[in-house]
Amino acid sequence: MRWRAAGPQDAGAIAFHRYREDADEAERDVYASWVRAALEREVYVGFLASTQGGEVVAGAGLLVLEWGPSRGDPQPYRARVVNIWTHPDWRRQGLAREGVLACLDAARQRGVTRLSLGTTAAAQGLYASLGFRGSATEMTLVL
Repeated sequence: MRWRAAGPQDAGAIAFHRYREDADEAERDVYASWVRAALEREVYVGFLASTQGGEVVAGAGLLVLEWGPSRGDPQPYRARVVNIWTHPDWRRQGLAREGVLACLDAARQRGVTRLSLGTTAAAQGLYASLGFRGSATEMTLVL
């Protein structure tokens, strides 16, 4: 298994990892366009794992956000780990962990000290084992 940095040419694959269902095809195209531009601007950093035959079997991404310094944290950037995906035939082999670790390394290289992510119940153990903790203060509003 070989991990590599994603480039703009990988935007379609990354969008497929996020929107796998046929019903999401329209969303996939819009997201691929955004990912391509975000990779070019270097606000999205992606990683893909491929077999020796070139089949992409896992992926992970880091979205770097210009957040601004906050109380107790002078670092102006935050990051969000996104698009953690492993092909069903390759799950339970540590690929998701390796992808998240690649994202954490990319964050450290950029001086980012605070990261967040969305999770499922199935993935909470993985993220907790890497040091992520839940927050009682996170709220959202959709306008």
